[in-house]
Amino acid sequence: MSPPFTISFEARDIACERGGRTLFEGLNFVLEPGGALLVSGPNGTGKTSLLRQIAGFLPLASGRFSAAGAEAATPIAELCHYVGHLNAAKTAMSVRENLAFWADFLEGGDLDGALDAFGLAPLADISAGLLSAGQKRKLALSRLFAAPRPIWLLDEPSVSLDAASVKRLDAAIRGHLKQGGIAIVSTHVPLKTKFAQELALGREHAA
Repeated sequence: MSPPFTISFEARDIACERGGRTLFEGLNFVLEPGGALLVSGPNGTGKTSLLRQIAGFLPLASGRFSAAGAEAATPIAELCHYVGHLNAAKTAMSVRENLAFWADFLEGGDLDGALDAFGLAPLADISAGLLSAGQKRKLALSRLFAAPRPIWLLDEPSVSLDAASVKRLDAAIRGHLKQGGIAIVSTHVPLKTKFAQELALGREHAA
């Protein structure tokens, strides 16, 4: 899966239930190539759950996701990069070894590009267990570049990042969109990225 991307993505009548409680229902949106969706709302309204549903980690209570485009036959979960609250860094491995693992697992391979994306090249041979919280977050985000995927699912991606790294993140998202990628982002930090749509959970959101 290499850019430019041509995938469009649709959510139709999506509902989510957790612990016997309905978090949201009747959720609809369509994103064309290069489109970005900002997911907002108070804690507990289902922002993380929605991203995990798209990634295939949580079941749908109702509705469906679909994709159209050159790679639409690929399962949706395989079209996605998900960066959640946990950084998924293997502390016994070096920064480079962590990224090499993900590049191999996701059938990518641009390790140098991944290391450069958030300035981790000088730390490439350092154990991930020695990284600061911000550096571990940058390692997690560097996976986005270890193997290209058209859909980025980013859940509070700026957590623990300093101001300069937030700018890099913002630029990375905008660069992904320019290549036809899609970004679905939950964040409380203002970004310069122009979001085509905003989905405010906890309010009426049926299209």
